Amino acid sequence: MRNITHLVVHCTATPQSATVASIQRYWREVMKWKSPGYHIIVTPAGAAVRLASDTDTCNGVKGHNASSLHVSYIGGVDANGKPLDNRTPEQKATLRLVLKAWREKYPTARIQGHRDFEGVAKACPSFDARAEYAAL
Repeated sequence: MRNITHLVVHCTATPQSATVASIQRYWREVMKWKSPGYHIIVTPAGAAVRLASDTDTCNGVKGHNASSLHVSYIGGVDANGKPLDNRTPEQKATLRLVLKAWREKYPTARIQGHRDFEGVAKACPSFDARAEYAAL
């Protein structure tokens, strides 16, 4: 079993109309990744799509993946590609459920956004995940 120290929240930095399949295709064909970027991705309708098991390592935050679990919502940017917290109410509810379940399983892991790691120059997930989920 992996030693999970971080529960990381992401956005896909795509329009909310992006599909899980198109995001996965981008990882494979453009990024040349063999593993997905996230363990779970949340659609605008609030469906949690499992892309990898908790025992698998994903490509969420360079240098921290061996000890992290990653969840992302589809969206996170406006029509011009600028950071925007555009989570639907359904995405907000599902993210909370996923993180609460992980928190129960990994009680010492810290919840934080991708942007909260040292050296990351991204706005991802386009909101303050540490503050929003501090009570979990």
